[in-house]
Amino acid sequence: MIDFLKKKLGDEIIAILGFGKEGQSSYTLIRQVFPEKRLLIADLNDEIRHHPLLLNDRNLEFHTGEHYLDAVRLGGFIMKSPGIRINHLKPPVPLSKVISQTSLFLERYGRQIIGVTGTKGKSTTSSLIHHILQLSGKDSCLVGNIGSPAFHFTGRINEDTIIVFELSSHQLEYTAASPHVAVMLNFFQEHLDAYPSYEAYQQSKLNIARFQGKEDFLIYHSGDELLSSHVNVLGSKAHGFPFSLSVQNRPGIFRHQNEIFFSDGLNERAIWKTEQKRYLKGEHNLKNIMAAIGVCAVSGIPDEAIREGILTFKGLEHRLEYLGEYRLIHFYNDSIATIPEASIEAVRSLPDVDTLILGGFDRGIDYSSFAAFLAMSKVRNLVLLGAAGKRIGECLEAHKPYPQKIFQINRFDALKEIVFRETRPGYACVLSPAAASYDEFANFEERGKRFRELVRS
Repeated sequence: MIDFLKKKLGDEIIAILGFGKEGQSSYTLIRQVFPEKRLLIADLNDEIRHHPLLLNDRNLEFHTGEHYLDAVRLGGFIMKSPGIRINHLKPPVPLSKVISQTSLFLERYGRQIIGVTGTKGKSTTSSLIHHILQLSGKDSCLVGNIGSPAFHFTGRINEDTIIVFELSSHQLEYTAASPHVAVMLNFFQEHLDAYPSYEAYQQSKLNIARFQGKEDFLIYHSGDELLSSHVNVLGSKAHGFPFSLSVQNRPGIFRHQNEIFFSDGLNERAIWKTEQKRYLKGEHNLKNIMAAIGVCAVSGIPDEAIREGILTFKGLEHRLEYLGEYRLIHFYNDSIATIPEASIEAVRSLPDVDTLILGGFDRGIDYSSFAAFLAMSKVRNLVLLGAAGKRIGECLEAHKPYPQKIFQINRFDALKEIVFRETRPGYACVLSPAAASYDEFANFEERGKRFRELVRS
């Protein structure tokens, strides 16, 4: 990577846009490659000027405060962190000038990368693939949206390392290279506050496959009609392996009776029995398992290692995480569910959901279909939080008389008394918000941890 960066970045000025976790790791590696290069650091927070990493660096120029994005007009490369929005700037920033850890990794290590994207399920699927690869004895690292910034791994990657890269729409937005194996799980409405349209969000995701060649592999959910139509229009040159629970694609990954099969178009074999015990509950996780099977099969991983990996993978924190039984009530933390479709899967996957905690920050998601689902469900109590919870409640009004008891609250901590009082013994209380967390919390992890504390206290 060091030699690649020297050649790629050359004598150009580099503006590091955003100095959070990823921006700091970008600075560290770039400064290692270019000890004397003039660098620009641009961030909304003026306090970064006093960051310990930067105190003794005499070759820095700072652009902070309200107009920090002006730095993109100063020429050179723009090293953008995923959370920084520049797609609204006029005139548009030239694609050739925007770089990121993701774009550089895809350009340098593309042949070694398994990339996973989708509105939901990408963390679980990426982690499952990484788990199976490690069980099979492969040198694998898990990077990107789920874990440490990609640059943290540059010192340990060799030519045999397989890089499992969880990729968000923000990471893919300005890329012009795709991974050797690309996985596309689904499209749902999310991040609508960060894009000019839902279509723009989808097009960012499609970059994961847009630049693939005839030696690459594309594994995608053909049961998602929107996603499947985009793949057809894209006209990818890669070997396509669609997966579906209802259609038997050949080549592809499909369910027949109680088994998951992999077909390369000429031969097919059963890899996983769906009735086997697994930690990943629900039909949505069965789709994630199918995607992982496809990835590992085209990567030459033995079937036995795939089966062992699925059997032993325990899932992720904050995704249908069982917290335990307290006062005879079963509690589940599904804080990662920030869209209605994920919350619907939680209700369908878990037995005897009596109380469902919903809401948070309102990003303008359409909750009308979700309200119809709730009104027909067996859930007895709905605890509705914040602006998103209020709007879910308003959507429910169209389905009166609905059977649920509604509890509208403004503070997250206020849910504790309600759920212990209203949830029946032997039944489940589930935090599955169908909304973002950043009205009260920095992220869904912080929200899930607080829920765990409230329950266990």
